[in-house]
Amino acid sequence: MTGDGGTLKLVVTAIDDSVDDIRTLTLMHPDGAPLPSFTPGSHIVVECGGTERRANAYSLTGDGIAPAAYVISVLRCPPESGGSGGSQWIHDELAVGDSVVTRPPRSAFAPVLRARRHLLVAAGIGITPMVSHLRSARLWGRDARLIYIHRPGRGAYLDQIGELADHTSIHTRRAEFTDELMAALADQPFGSHLYVCGPASFIESVTAAAAGFGWPASRVHIEHFGSAALDPGEPFDVHIASTGEEFTVESGVSLLEALESRGYDIANLCRQGVCGECRIPVARGAITHRDLFLGDAEKQAGESMMACVSRAGGESLELNL
Repeated sequence: MTGDGGTLKLVVTAIDDSVDDIRTLTLMHPDGAPLPSFTPGSHIVVECGGTERRANAYSLTGDGIAPAAYVISVLRCPPESGGSGGSQWIHDELAVGDSVVTRPPRSAFAPVLRARRHLLVAAGIGITPMVSHLRSARLWGRDARLIYIHRPGRGAYLDQIGELADHTSIHTRRAEFTDELMAALADQPFGSHLYVCGPASFIESVTAAAAGFGWPASRVHIEHFGSAALDPGEPFDVHIASTGEEFTVESGVSLLEALESRGYDIANLCRQGVCGECRIPVARGAITHRDLFLGDAEKQAGESMMACVSRAGGESLELNL
């Protein structure tokens, strides 16, 4: 099951296209053996085929304890709408019986176990990490409540949501959703934690509303999909320790792109901050970490960064290249 570099070689055993523009895949070990367990909110990175080799992160929605299969749901995102291209390959070319290569599960959106209540707020395909949260909450008897908005006919996991949670509120009208959300944010017991997933503008509006009601940042957790929501960032200077070369990374240009343009051969795959391939060592300087790969301790250490999405947290960085 485990390939080079710790990858998993899995087989597509089922495909569900019942929801418009959302394809749900069931992935299993070729011999039916159990797969690595995962915490709620985990994702896997799938190496997608097609004309451009891409790797995209997709949330796991199934049972995380010794799972027999991994289940993911993929929204069709054409390149012209900002998609990386991987979803097109999954929707148009992948079939039952095909093999796929993934990275093992990794969580950047796990529930806080000490929370008194878990308030889950999702839009569109942002429901996917919430499904695993609900499964865990049901298993361990935690108080989890969901508010979900989707376009008519585009709601995913609606049947399972009803079975997994006693407190759910599902909407297709923005005004009704907003009224429900404001009431929920204003009336939560002390010790509640908020989890938000959806488009960048949705996340921004929900977190801003939570801040307005006095929610501390430590109790608000967000899940972005890749780097699509990242701003261009400020320019910063780079010093290469081995050669003494210095250059400026301009706003809107990634460190990876700047290094490649100067002839540095940096391993990379997803270019979205999820696969971990472009990890580079940092000798000096503050880092603004924007990836979904490094753990909190690794980010605090400040000894490495993902060149595809992360940037300097100040005016300059020194790299051990």
